[in-house]
Amino acid sequence: MEHLTQETFKEKVFNYEKNKDWKFEGDKPCIIDFYADWCGPCKMVAPVLEELAKEYEDKVNIYKVNTEEQQELAAAFGIRSIPSILFCPEDDKPQMAMGALPKESFIKSIEDVLKVK
Repeated sequence: MEHLTQETFKEKVFNYEKNKDWKFEGDKPCIIDFYADWCGPCKMVAPVLEELAKEYEDKVNIYKVNTEEQQELAAAFGIRSIPSILFCPEDDKPQMAMGALPKESFIKSIEDVLKVK
């Protein structure tokens, strides 16, 4: 599971400096976990995302953003509570979910938001 920096985020997800409107740069839908090392609920989400990364290996990219290290990135998305999970479909606007979601909720969002079965 790849950790994104500001630079890799702009290449793989959305170049928010170049584009005002959402324009997805990725080659397949992705989930981005905005987290911090000290956050308890974030630690609960991590193993779920590891499982999903394996189960949807060729269909969905799963990224992590450490909000402590990437404060500008977190600010660009108005992240106020963590974990915040961003679901980015290939050809639609992204949707943000907050809090430690159970695996079933991730699967539902992967199917409904990312349109991946």
